[in-house]
Amino acid sequence: MNALLRPPSELERWREAGAIAARARALGLRLTVPGAKRRDVAEAIESFVREQGAEPAFPANLSRNDEAAHYTPSADDDAVFEVGDLVKVDVGAHLDGAIADTADTVEVGGTHRHENLVRAAREGLREGIARVRPGVRVDEISRAVASAIRARGLRPIEDLTGHSIERYLLHAGKSIPNVPGMTAATLEEGEVIAIEPFATNGVGRIANGPFGNIARFRRDPGLGDPALARLFGRFRTLPFAMRWADAPDERAALRRARRGLQTYPVFLERGGGLVAQAEHTVLVGAARAEVLSAVPGNGGP
Repeated sequence: MNALLRPPSELERWREAGAIAARARALGLRLTVPGAKRRDVAEAIESFVREQGAEPAFPANLSRNDEAAHYTPSADDDAVFEVGDLVKVDVGAHLDGAIADTADTVEVGGTHRHENLVRAAREGLREGIARVRPGVRVDEISRAVASAIRARGLRPIEDLTGHSIERYLLHAGKSIPNVPGMTAATLEEGEVIAIEPFATNGVGRIANGPFGNIARFRRDPGLGDPALARLFGRFRTLPFAMRWADAPDERAALRRARRGLQTYPVFLERGGGLVAQAEHTVLVGAARAEVLSAVPGNGGP
């Protein structure tokens, strides 16, 4: 894919979505404080994205401690953040399907007990981005990510990966692993990718936990069920929070359509280790990366 084939107007939508996602990420990091309800923080992030003229590309993920990814609060979640929680604030925004995906980690209460983990994920992200250019082997990016994390005496999570992104496709088929030796793919000019290192003091692999309150349509359900058609019109095949289906007929429709939905378990660190994450959405430019989800002065990795 050549960047010249991606219309300038479409590129501007990606850039705008990236800026909105970055500001939403920064908001989430600021709001994740002791005593704050997880549900309130998630809904504040999602409301901010909508107020900026975009839509969430997926529910705000607020995974804690050994939860690596895929937890969003349910409608009745009244749990609060506690001092020392290590929280991954993972945010997505899209404009007409142009998706930005970005994350960072905050230690609640600023206790600095897990600063090494947070820095490892951020340094892995920085080193990975520095390798991005047309024609580069993805394995070179993976090696840089893993080396940065291991240099701090920690492990990259080897079965979680970054990914290519296309319009309305959050995971578009190409993986960006956090360890080398897993792919022979190369990057092409004009691709949009998410690089997302996960660092842990555990074993470096994940296990499936309980339902994370996130689902997505596997395919268009058609027009036979009006409530289901309405939901598909809102979300298409992007992940959504079950709490977003707030009308009784919508909740009933999702129960009926269970076989047509992909549901997401919480990913848990297999050894019970703590996990930190950092992530940016990146455009593969003619000579180097353009980081779409970085806004100077607004926080984040």
